[in-house]
Amino acid sequence: MMMCSQCSQQNSDEAHFCHQCGAKLAEATTAAEAATDRSTAQPIQNEDTLWRQFLGPNADHYLTVFKKFSSNGQPKFALSWNWPAFLYISFLWFLYRKMYLHAFVYAVGPMVSTYLTGDFSAGIVWSVMAGATANYLYFWHCREHIGEIKKAGGMNVAVQETVLKESGGVQPYVIWVGVFFYIIFLATLTKMVQEGPPDLEQAPGRPAKQAVLLSQA
Repeated sequence: MMMCSQCSQQNSDEAHFCHQCGAKLAEATTAAEAATDRSTAQPIQNEDTLWRQFLGPNADHYLTVFKKFSSNGQPKFALSWNWPAFLYISFLWFLYRKMYLHAFVYAVGPMVSTYLTGDFSAGIVWSVMAGATANYLYFWHCREHIGEIKKAGGMNVAVQETVLKESGGVQPYVIWVGVFFYIIFLATLTKMVQEGPPDLEQAPGRPAKQAVLLSQA
């Protein structure tokens, strides 16, 4: 007997169509077997494929850079430079790459440093740090998450692909958040240029100072 994969009706071995729902038995059986094969397939073991699926956009670039951080299969530190992390708002780059802890550090760090030192150039120092360390930090982020997914086991190809893309990849909306911040910054800068430097002759403390000098004369 041949069971229809569409309605589970038993049909004779000679039948080509299900006598209950009319589905073509050969095609239905083939589709069911293909779905079963995919659901029971072994997870992806190729390292390059795993990393590419996790990285998402610009995977080729980052895989080339990451070669600097590995020697005979062992991780090592090496100097590199990440222009987006430096030129873009640093914490937004980490957020874009789903590195939430690093995004928090680079969001709070510049503000705390500026508050403690009173020097707004502290933010530039943090940007330089981001540019110099972003690639290495991202390498470790990818390495740890891919390792955890591989250790989890019990996943077929489809599930593993989904987990890799959800855990890795990027968050495109962050780009528009950065654009919004830059528009605000440029608008503020333009307003400051148009208004020009503050007029020291009209400063609130000026008349009082002049009065003191006249009284002493």
